[in-house]
Amino acid sequence: MVHLVYCDDKAKVLDKILNGSKTMVVRGAAGRKIPHSRVNEGEILYFIQKGSKKISAKATVTHVDNYTKLTDPEIIEKLNNPKLALTDKQKDRWHKKCLILVEFSRLEQIDPALDFEHQGNMDDWLIIEKIEDVVVGTSIPYNYEKSRF
Repeated sequence: MVHLVYCDDKAKVLDKILNGSKTMVVRGAAGRKIPHSRVNEGEILYFIQKGSKKISAKATVTHVDNYTKLTDPEIIEKLNNPKLALTDKQKDRWHKKCLILVEFSRLEQIDPALDFEHQGNMDDWLIIEKIEDVVVGTSIPYNYEKSRF
């Protein structure tokens, strides 16, 4: 599987990834939700800046931590990881009892960037067979089968 990760444009997440100051991404919810427990070491993350239609970087997953039923102090500890490079606003946003922390390396910029074919029913993290499934010219209708627990 490969993963398409939306990066918050206001917090300049993609810029932090590209300049090397951010080497881990987080997703969280009150309960288990995609991508929790669905990301594995060795898989590929593709990054797209929210609001753009360009897939502009990729990296390889090197480590994954899935957490459930975290206490408030545990959440704060996890979100203070310097690899996440979170703003205070992002720490508030991701202050959730279920977290997944995904560390990555071997970052490569994609040049020219791939044109993303957005479909109305997509979340901020997509699990797909191959990146071509969401690229203009080769995309297929997004199917949530891969995103079910």
